[in-house]
Amino acid sequence: MSALSGFSHTQRADGTVLIVHRGRTAATLRGARAAKFLDEIATGDAQLVMARWTGAYKFGNERAARRHTRNQGR
Repeated sequence: MSALSGFSHTQRADGTVLIVHRGRTAATLRGARAAKFLDEIATGDAQLVMARWTGAYKFGNERAARRHTRNQGR
């Protein structure tokens, strides 16, 4: 199971797209933003795209922060 798993999306009849993460609504997209999101979902990794659109993704500095002395529990 990837760290990004747990995302899903639903498209409503009015064109609104709901992005849900672990059972809670993480983002609501309407209009042009919803259309752009659906285009990205069709061409890329869905979990990564949804994580990026909601801002719930890793920034790449977690490994460095884990090694920092203040995070060593000393």
